[in-house]
Amino acid sequence: MFDSIGFSVYLSSFENQRSTLLRSGGGTPVFLSLHISEEFRPDYCRLAENMCRMLSGSGFRIIADVSAKTVDQFNEPDLVRLAERLGLWALRVDYGLSDDEIIEIARKMPVVLNASTVSAESAKKIASAGSLVMAMHNFYPRPETGLDDEFFRSRTRELREAGLKVLAFIPGDINLRGPIHEGLPTLERHRGLPPSSCFADLYLNFDVDGIFVGDPGISERELMRINRFFDDGVLEIPAELDEEYSSLYGRIFTCRPDSPSWMVRFAESRTYSCFGRKIAPGKCTERVPGSITIDNENYGRYSGEIQLIRSSLPADPRVNVIGKVKEGYLLIVNSIRNGERFVLTRN
Repeated sequence: MFDSIGFSVYLSSFENQRSTLLRSGGGTPVFLSLHISEEFRPDYCRLAENMCRMLSGSGFRIIADVSAKTVDQFNEPDLVRLAERLGLWALRVDYGLSDDEIIEIARKMPVVLNASTVSAESAKKIASAGSLVMAMHNFYPRPETGLDDEFFRSRTRELREAGLKVLAFIPGDINLRGPIHEGLPTLERHRGLPPSSCFADLYLNFDVDGIFVGDPGISERELMRINRFFDDGVLEIPAELDEEYSSLYGRIFTCRPDSPSWMVRFAESRTYSCFGRKIAPGKCTERVPGSITIDNENYGRYSGEIQLIRSSLPADPRVNVIGKVKEGYLLIVNSIRNGERFVLTRN
């Protein structure tokens, strides 16, 4: 549904986020909450309105987390009027509203439900009433409380079957939101991992329609990796290669369409790696997950073929280990589907 990564915006850190946001361009989705109690102050409503107007005026699609109390806080008669005033694209209705009230909103504008709490029956009823109804999974600041894969997958499937688009969060890697500062992922196992790894996992392994960075900060390099996938469909994998194979950096490879689950076979490897020379045996060590290997001359006509290893394989005198994927990025390797394009990078 979204053709770019979404951002989470917080009033308390908005000035620090502004430059990154403005570089993202119009149409970028942003998520913000209009009822974070720790951000309340005497001039909260004025500052929040200024922030929303700036974002909407710059073309951002704002999804605002609201509750029944939000209308009183902003002195408006209803949430739709509030959305018009602030330039909101969609409302994520949190608590205090009945299904019938949400249906009335959904008839007038996009609505986002809480993916963890809405019943399948309510989701289907609301989805049938609106032109665009979505469900957003929560993010989880406290370690050990994020969702497990099984619940996330089954709940996402259930909501999509009910007719909803589904959204989720990945953590940032800089300026992690307090007070715990340990990332804001939807999936617990994403906590502490690079955003581009978590993005690849959600995008390719789970049936979600939009992904947002939960924290206010993401590094420029990680954002570039994510944007490259949106722009040209190439996954960037930071790796460490032996110097004699450094020419493999920056080349676009394709995962062979018949690659087995335990390895990624480089479709173009014979063209890119042999260069007409023999591959002598060397570093024929155990192939742990994340290893980058090349078949040597002992493998006959397979000499020069390159693989990314996803599951542990024993040492083989016919296979040289020539590098490894950098820590934290094995998740991208495990997300590559057959036919997917990827590139090895130095950083």
